[in-house]
Amino acid sequence: MSILARQVTKLYGKQKALNNVSFSIKAGEIVGFLGPNGAGKSTMMKILTCFIPPSYGEAQVCGFDVQEEFRQVKKRVGYLPETNPLYLDMYVKEYLDFIAGIHRLGPNRKKRIAEMIEITGLAIEQNKKIGQLSKGYRQPDTLAGAF
Repeated sequence: MSILARQVTKLYGKQKALNNVSFSIKAGEIVGFLGPNGAGKSTMMKILTCFIPPSYGEAQVCGFDVQEEFRQVKKRVGYLPETNPLYLDMYVKEYLDFIAGIHRLGPNRKKRIAEMIEITGLAIEQNKKIGQLSKGYRQPDTLAGAF
């Protein structure tokens, strides 16, 4: 998966969260966003995952523009934000089925859900409501949804 950012700027009112940020990441490279609080790391991730648009500049994921071709980007990207956007009244398996439906996983849907439950260690928790899970099990549930 390749990622490209060209002079990306994000404004919140008069406040610049990002100021002309440019970089490229080739498919297969492993990178990390490092910086102090308020440096714009989360803002850039939200732009790259189509949660928010840039104010100026261009960002692409796998050659797809995050503003113009956001559906193509979202098909290829999973994002686990710092705060878990979970529906606490849903059951673990129900939540994963809901997320799979949003991403239109199709005929392999149930198999993929079962794989994610196994990979993330949620097998013994899959029939519990998310609100009943410990914080330690909520994180894998969100991670499974991001996959």
